[in-house]
Amino acid sequence: VVFLTLSCCIRNRGNGRRLAVRRAFVYATKALKIKRRNMRMLWITRIAAASREHSMKYPTLMHNLVRVSTVGQHVLSDLAITEPKSFLSLAKLVRARQQEGFGAALGDGKEPPGVVSRIITLQ
Repeated sequence: VVFLTLSCCIRNRGNGRRLAVRRAFVYATKALKIKRRNMRMLWITRIAAASREHSMKYPTLMHNLVRVSTVGQHVLSDLAITEPKSFLSLAKLVRARQQEGFGAALGDGKEPPGVVSRIITLQ
């Protein structure tokens, strides 16, 4: 492309820069989405492996854990790797939730052995 004036050349370069910035932003956004998806898959894999150690399936663990506490996948994944005893306590709570119902899992005095929990009731 031949530019007849300097102003045309500068204007065209400006548009090219804007287009490059837009393309870089779209690429970075897609890369971030892929990274987040990969991290979620890693968390799920870690939680599933740890739950299988305690003879429980991942969907069962997550379904009952959502009702017992508000622990997210990232925190649960870290617990499975760094704090296996804490993860075991959560697995026991989930098992208690499955067998005895919601009140027992929350801490009405019938916690599984080795698990200490506390209920805060709002009045």
